[in-house]
Amino acid sequence: LQIIVTIVNVNDNSPVFKQTNFTQIVPEDTKVNATIISREDLSATDADLDTIYYELTTRVPDTDGYFAIKGVNNPEIYLRKALDYDKIKFTTLLLYARDRPVDSTDTTYTATATISISIEQADTKPPWFLPCTFINTDNNICISSPYTGRVNISEKSTTPLTLEPGPIYAIDPDYTLNEKIVYSIVGGDTDEVFSVDADTGNLTMNKAATSSDPFLLQVMASQVNNIQKYSVVSVEIKVINKSDYAPYFESEIYRGTVSVGLAPGSFVLEADTPSKPLMITAADDDFTDV
Repeated sequence: LQIIVTIVNVNDNSPVFKQTNFTQIVPEDTKVNATIISREDLSATDADLDTIYYELTTRVPDTDGYFAIKGVNNPEIYLRKALDYDKIKFTTLLLYARDRPVDSTDTTYTATATISISIEQADTKPPWFLPCTFINTDNNICISSPYTGRVNISEKSTTPLTLEPGPIYAIDPDYTLNEKIVYSIVGGDTDEVFSVDADTGNLTMNKAATSSDPFLLQVMASQVNNIQKYSVVSVEIKVINKSDYAPYFESEIYRGTVSVGLAPGSFVLEADTPSKPLMITAADDDFTDV
């Protein structure tokens, strides 16, 4: 009597990852759909030779949706949506490997791998002139106001010009990189009256202004490592007559009188001459009477 015995493989082994902890650094400017960790590195094995079913979850709040796997049987992790270092700097993923589908009622064995991902800030933003105002809720676009200053006609200043709302200054908003910034005048400098210090942004004069026409300079801040990362700001310099004297009031004390019940807008009268409206006057010796 010939007896044929068939050995039935019982599901008594758990899937096994090559390693259960992964650490990955992902640049902020990684392209969407790019592979983060390959299938070869993440695939699990099963001594029972069962088909492996994978599931990826996120443990860190507010970081869902950035990473995904290619399929239920393909654990390759890819970037699903664009990264922003200001929104996500770190996340932790859990990759599950099961020897039965998630909704199976059969006995299921599961292995888990932990994947720690750090986002590396990339050089994505041009310099910002300060002070500036954010124009969106993400705080990734900051618009600066023009700088203003003034010089005396026919006089060359020997010190850096004082500007409003402050000195010319720009930063690299990709702050973990903090690339070096240089300054240059790219427009509006008629007759090369002004210079800007490439390192500090201080604005100085090469010679005196001979016309009362204002200057509207265009100053550029660019990164040393990448000149295509730049910003331009306007600097208005008004040319005025030199002031040697401060204005002063022509009297130390002014005295006036008002009557009870006067309507708003009524004149205040001089105390010594009640028929005359009270006049408060000032003079400036830079301006002689004509």
